[in-house]
Amino acid sequence: MHLEIQTHRKNPSGILRSSFRKDGKVVHKSFGRVTGLSLDQLKIVQAAFRGQAVPVDSPQALSTSHSREFGACAALLALANDLDLPRILGKPDDANTRCLLAMIIGKLVYSGSKLSLVNLFNDTCLWELCGVTARGERPDVDLCCYQPLDDLLQRQSAIQKKLARRHLQNGALVLYDITSIYLEGEYSESEIVAFGYPKADGKRGCPQVVIGLICNAEGCPVGIEVFAGNTKDETTVPEKIAQIREDFGIQEIIFVGDRGMITQANYDKVKDTKGLCTITALTHPQILKLIDEKHIEPELFDETKIVEIIDPGESRRRLCLCRNPQTELKEASTRQALLEQTRKALDKIALGTTRKSASAEQVGERVGKVLNRYKMGKFVDWNLIDIEVVKGKPAKSMEWAFDQAAIERESLIDGCYIVASDVSQERLDSEQTVAAYKSLTRVEQAFRNLKTVQIDLRPVYHHRDGRIKAHVFLCMLSYYIQWHMKQRLEALFASDGTHENRRWTFEGVLPRLSSLRKSRATMAGVEFDHIDTPDAEQSEILRHLGVRLAK
Repeated sequence: MHLEIQTHRKNPSGILRSSFRKDGKVVHKSFGRVTGLSLDQLKIVQAAFRGQAVPVDSPQALSTSHSREFGACAALLALANDLDLPRILGKPDDANTRCLLAMIIGKLVYSGSKLSLVNLFNDTCLWELCGVTARGERPDVDLCCYQPLDDLLQRQSAIQKKLARRHLQNGALVLYDITSIYLEGEYSESEIVAFGYPKADGKRGCPQVVIGLICNAEGCPVGIEVFAGNTKDETTVPEKIAQIREDFGIQEIIFVGDRGMITQANYDKVKDTKGLCTITALTHPQILKLIDEKHIEPELFDETKIVEIIDPGESRRRLCLCRNPQTELKEASTRQALLEQTRKALDKIALGTTRKSASAEQVGERVGKVLNRYKMGKFVDWNLIDIEVVKGKPAKSMEWAFDQAAIERESLIDGCYIVASDVSQERLDSEQTVAAYKSLTRVEQAFRNLKTVQIDLRPVYHHRDGRIKAHVFLCMLSYYIQWHMKQRLEALFASDGTHENRRWTFEGVLPRLSSLRKSRATMAGVEFDHIDTPDAEQSEILRHLGVRLAK
């Protein structure tokens, strides 16, 4: 937007115009005429539109009021448009599409609930920028949030197909992993909120839902699904493979999942599927079995080179033997700490049985809790022996010891891991196969971003199953934008080096842009909207994002 001054009339005037390029030609659009001001006053207003300063002590100086957040929302909207996200969501001009776009962007900029986003209407340009409401108009939370959210669930399959067509190719790697989020409150009528085994950041004693995420080899999300909270990880794999092949229309895939996903049972179910290959890792018991049966020796695991053998139980599958010295130290240290905690707890139980009579069931329950807590049962031998009668009642005493042979056997494979794959050597060599398995960390990174970095998947404020599913999908779409942001800003972060006091951080990008405000301004008696001019750092962020702020 700019002000064009005209002096050929009896009295000078100004025309508010915007200029843009269309079909290779510059097009001008007029929005109105400014009259009743002197030429000097018009020049001051013109300078303001150009971002030029006016002395603050001048009676003609710019004064602002009703400042609203603009920069971050405008930048993300421009990025979403550049990614063609409105068309992916449905029809760009559809009311629900505009509302969904506002919620997706709002989740990144403000986090919080849908209601809190609505209540920000007077402090943000988001709803106005997305074409949902006019300035100063409060969006209806049901019409602008909940109804579009319900509509999003109906659109999910079509949206994911579009994302898959864009980011997955025939024969490409497909990354898949599972996490869980806990919920608080009453869910008595829910079919998906249930008690189950919590993941690393789970909360014991709270019901949960399980989330499965599909990404491409680079970690870009293309599909997500919410399962019941008591769903076992491995049971979701055959369904996901079928979805990728049938719903996404991708017949040839290399499915990458961790050792808890592609179990031997799952592999047996899918191994004969035409066009399907898998990459996973063996469990520690599976590695120890190979050693016990003399198929491999611990000395074959090397940190400098990958040794490859054919799986003795499955001739079509290659086993890549690897060692990580950092993991080796960590596993040894962790086991030692858990053994020490187990020793203290079992000694306490043993001492208690000599002081106070206890039944075999009572002692067994206490021991079981300790071994379950520290996962050290495979290293512990214990039993109860009869002792002299205590106060006329028979009593038991507990004896226990660590199985040192079992501990030493386990330590042989500290830092060792085996990547298993039925992808041919010609297609992916050993190094490429191992690298493909390690790319699962990108899905783990996606989960961390969904749960923490600006998105905050939880707390979940919905209690209907459909709304919970739609909320999770909405958060995935927010991460879709965030992922593309990180890709475009990678060069900016790389320019900053790796030192501790680095200038650029991803967490600081959106707050930096949020400081760009849109205000109601008055200058020389003329009232208009004023947008802060980006400073050097903000301009650098926008340049790397490849976007220009809407006016």
